[in-house]
Amino acid sequence: MSTVSGKVIIITGASSGIGEATARLLAQQGAHVIIGARRLDRLEALAKSIREEGGSVEFQQLDVTDPNQMQAIIQLALNQFGHIDVIINNAGVMPLSLLEVLKVDEWNRMIDVNIRGVLHGIAAGLPIMQKQGFGQFINIASIGAYSVVPTATVYCATKYAVRAITEGLRQEVGQNIRVTLVSPGVTESELADSISDDETREFMKEYRRNAIPASAISRAIAYAIEQPDDVDVNELVVRPTAQLS
Repeated sequence: MSTVSGKVIIITGASSGIGEATARLLAQQGAHVIIGARRLDRLEALAKSIREEGGSVEFQQLDVTDPNQMQAIIQLALNQFGHIDVIINNAGVMPLSLLEVLKVDEWNRMIDVNIRGVLHGIAAGLPIMQKQGFGQFINIASIGAYSVVPTATVYCATKYAVRAITEGLRQEVGQNIRVTLVSPGVTESELADSISDDETREFMKEYRRNAIPASAISRAIAYAIEQPDDVDVNELVVRPTAQLS
């Protein structure tokens, strides 16, 4: 039996892409998934689909930039199930552009969602896990957490930050709380849809031509969760075979 079965798992950014694929897979494996995202209609449709397949799911609208909303989805999980096993900090945005274009609002949005969103997830969940004496954080970064490329400067900076936060968290709470960083390469998602810069958007269409499905990342996440409690998979990089950098 999969050790995913019966676990209470919160997933942010669950309305599409990696978050949606992960919710579906973990529910199929017997987890109780609590999904959150800004697009309530997408959450409702996903929850309906999961329940039709016999899965256990609760949902709540969530903007990870609001710490009160993050606290609320944690409380939803506690009210329904009494504890939390895993928090997957998956929500992220990627409006790429050259720095010289000066899309300052987009820079700030990436900082708010990609960095503060992860920190809000940790702030809401860590006291609960420390009180329980167990739990697991899975933070979704990117291959952009390891190298920087033009147009992705701010995005990569946010993912470097997620990588640093994840490692720091692991060192601080690793006695009984597991901490995992998952860094996807080019993956099918709606991330590139937020690119407003025309030149960058056209480049990304070509760059993302050989993307792997979001289900490939969901399987990596499930692998980290299903390990025995004394095994902590700290870092996973998952990219298309043909993606060399």
